[in-house]
Amino acid sequence: MNKKKALLLSLLSGVLLGISWFPPLTFLIFIAWVPLLFLAEEILKNEKRRGALAFFFSYISFLIWNAIVTWWTWFASPGGCIAAILANALLMSTAYWLFFLLYKKITKHYPLTTNHYSPAVWLLIPVWLSFEYLHTLWELAWTWLTLGNIFSFTHNWVQWYEFTGVSGGSLWILAANILIFRILQFRVPAHITFWTKYRIYLSGLVIFLPIILSRLILLTTETPLTENNGQKIVVVQPNIDPYNDKFNGDYTAQLQEALRLAKQKLDGKTNYLVLPETFFTEQVWESNLELPYSVKFLRDSILKKYPNLIIITGASTYYQYKHGEKLSPVAHKYIDADEYYDLFITGLQLDNFGPMQVYHKSKLVPMVERMPYPAVFGFLEQWTIDLGGSAGSLGTQEKRGVFYNKDKTVGVAPVICYESVFGEYVTDYINEGANLVFIITNDGWWHDTPGYVQHLNYARLRAIEIRTPIARCANTGISCFIDETGKLSQETKWWEPAVISGNLQPNNEKTFYVKCGDLLSKAALVITLISVIVALLAKRRSTVS
Repeated sequence: MNKKKALLLSLLSGVLLGISWFPPLTFLIFIAWVPLLFLAEEILKNEKRRGALAFFFSYISFLIWNAIVTWWTWFASPGGCIAAILANALLMSTAYWLFFLLYKKITKHYPLTTNHYSPAVWLLIPVWLSFEYLHTLWELAWTWLTLGNIFSFTHNWVQWYEFTGVSGGSLWILAANILIFRILQFRVPAHITFWTKYRIYLSGLVIFLPIILSRLILLTTETPLTENNGQKIVVVQPNIDPYNDKFNGDYTAQLQEALRLAKQKLDGKTNYLVLPETFFTEQVWESNLELPYSVKFLRDSILKKYPNLIIITGASTYYQYKHGEKLSPVAHKYIDADEYYDLFITGLQLDNFGPMQVYHKSKLVPMVERMPYPAVFGFLEQWTIDLGGSAGSLGTQEKRGVFYNKDKTVGVAPVICYESVFGEYVTDYINEGANLVFIITNDGWWHDTPGYVQHLNYARLRAIEIRTPIARCANTGISCFIDETGKLSQETKWWEPAVISGNLQPNNEKTFYVKCGDLLSKAALVITLISVIVALLAKRRSTVS
């Protein structure tokens, strides 16, 4: 094996994977995996330590990829940034290592394959899709770099996500890379046969047919006119510095500024006023939600004047456990009393027709908002970062919550920040009865970096997957409206106070993806499991013989 060549291939793949995340270089994703596939071929020439070499060189690629795309997490937590980049690259390399072992074993032990043109290379698709899916399910979930997310910047290429979700984009990318890899394997002109030409044509078809299909879907997708119908929504972007002012400043002044902005757009026809994540910065105890000054202020200054208005806002809330009540794994004990409480990042609905509705953010940023697996790593609790006015692991709730209007004709999914990155997770809101989506977030932790732009664009994919309009309210930007096709409107500027108003039409129709979930990834898990069994049987057969 030529180690210099292997290093060059790993470096090239890492750079291509990274820069393809920045438009207009998205098209490079269709060749970014090709060097990693040639890397597998190169390592197979080595006689020993093949698995270790595959892991090592792929780790270099994935480390570069993670660093190029997610370096901005440094501003939220330098230690967390380094840990996330190192750990995520480690997990990716483990997935690649599994693919390599399957590729090697099946190619070697089954006569239908040869070392140079093995169909086993296609196992990269189910193995990688399985990795991406499993990475969404556990408490260390960090799915920012799910391959299908890259098309958030070219959302008109993937209107078919309403059937597949982002895993369809991951499959598309990997299939195109494998086909191009197979073409480049035929390096000698004499080998340019009918089958080589066939692969070239097939590669072009695989790359361009989904784009054409997406355009056709776009032409036949009707976006409801919402100028004079639907729900009139006002979104306030107060633009409060989360590091210096939001949790340490005068919260009454922040309320006054939000009221000043809201008054510019509010009228008697407004149905919803949306305020960002953790907008309430004072302590809010769930045993008495009406007690805080912030709640009284909004009721007195806005809801009295607009009795039919609904306010949805973010807060940090606390739940006091009763004596004998079962504690959550992250319950906090008072220093001077034998009593416990939980902390939550919360969405609240205030109105004039019923008790306050509450939803707890339940997809939490690992190592920042929650220490994963607290029963095991609870001793590391002190290292969680304070990003919301309260330090320590936060609580969650089991089911997705939906906020309803008075006659229950409108159900709002109160998606909070990081939750908007998870496609199948967001479908749970729709299956619980939501027909509108409000994303409330506080993206100021990342400063003026690609982070908040990526976060915004990922929401476009959610709109396509569920074909439900979205109102996005960010503390420091970017706030906007997103229609069912992922098109943005009324985008606010970064780090500027702003208020926008628009009409969104609730959608009660469920897409195939909402009804059935991520079928591609679940099928990939089955195929991967079968492949592992086949590889183990091949090894056993080799040992017996």
